[in-house]
Amino acid sequence: MLDSAAVDTAKVDSGFVFTTVDSVAITPVRDQHRSGTCWAFSTLGFLESEVIRTTGKQIEFAPMFVVSKTMMDRATYCVRMYNEPRFAAGGSAYDVIYCMQHYGLVPKTAMPGIRYGASPADTLPVHAELDKVASGYLNALTGMKKLTPVWKEGLQAIYDTYLGKCPEVFEYEGENHTPQSFVKELGLNAEDYVSITSYTHHPFYTRFALEVPDNWRMDQMYNVPMDEMMRIIDNAIEMGYTLAWGADVSETGFTRKGIGVVPDEDNGADLTGSDMAKWVGMSKDEKKNKLTERPLPEKTITQEMRQQAYDNWETTDDHGMQIFGTAHDQNGKKYYMVKNSWGTLRSDYKGIWYISEAFMQYKTNDILVHKDAIPNDIRKKLGI
Repeated sequence: MLDSAAVDTAKVDSGFVFTTVDSVAITPVRDQHRSGTCWAFSTLGFLESEVIRTTGKQIEFAPMFVVSKTMMDRATYCVRMYNEPRFAAGGSAYDVIYCMQHYGLVPKTAMPGIRYGASPADTLPVHAELDKVASGYLNALTGMKKLTPVWKEGLQAIYDTYLGKCPEVFEYEGENHTPQSFVKELGLNAEDYVSITSYTHHPFYTRFALEVPDNWRMDQMYNVPMDEMMRIIDNAIEMGYTLAWGADVSETGFTRKGIGVVPDEDNGADLTGSDMAKWVGMSKDEKKNKLTERPLPEKTITQEMRQQAYDNWETTDDHGMQIFGTAHDQNGKKYYMVKNSWGTLRSDYKGIWYISEAFMQYKTNDILVHKDAIPNDIRKKLGI
């Protein structure tokens, strides 16, 4: 279990110095490795923190149980839609909540999620072959005049072969459980969790299905103004809740080292102290490194900027993570502490990312949160 003491101060040679302000307990950082399963890792991490919050127990859920159940459901949906949209390995936070509600959850000890390999590296998911085989199977069905009643069994066999079979009964801490009884034992209730977004192409204080490919279940999200979305995030952390975070991480300011910022690139030469000729002559990677090597002024984000970036495909549904705390840098600027699922070696902060307030405002697609963590006045507006 990680808490504020474990991540009190973070400092590296890059020029950032972070001090924790508030932090909610999380389970250890894990590694989705070469698999498109961030949505499963991040949302299960969120639910693991919920178990800590309500029971004090630390548990590790099995991501591949959720992946197997979700991909079979997604395949069924694609077949009914004549494979439009086409089958893909992505998902959303709501997929995990749906799985918990309809199928249950299991601990990782009951379903490790990999059935091949002997070296330590082979214990990490590598899904290139699995994804290609599964999508090839679905694509082969496209154009058939009639389907047999056993096509699902063939696809399920593929997932069982690569991930292992989803257990119907398992033992945990000396007791036998089904996936459904396990969820009940932990006290998790799918009805407690709601999705929040903030876009102007639908009315505020209503619900709509965010139009991104991985929201294929058409999760109905509550739509609030950007400032209220940020209030929900802040209030949740202050009250001891974490949040599952769907975001766009394909930005210049999101680095592999653990930083997420929105630098003012239009004033890049002035911000970095370099002369204009040198700035213009930099490569894309050099420019990114320069803009993220230390705290710099950032763009002021507005609701209109959020909408424009979504409408013109600059903001896409790239990645899922878990928000669990706040910090400030050496200049007093606020950041959000985010647990990633890329292991502990790919960032300067052992798998934790520091996301600026501007980045959170600009590049948040949606958040999943316990409804009790929403400020009362906002809950009233939403009818929750």
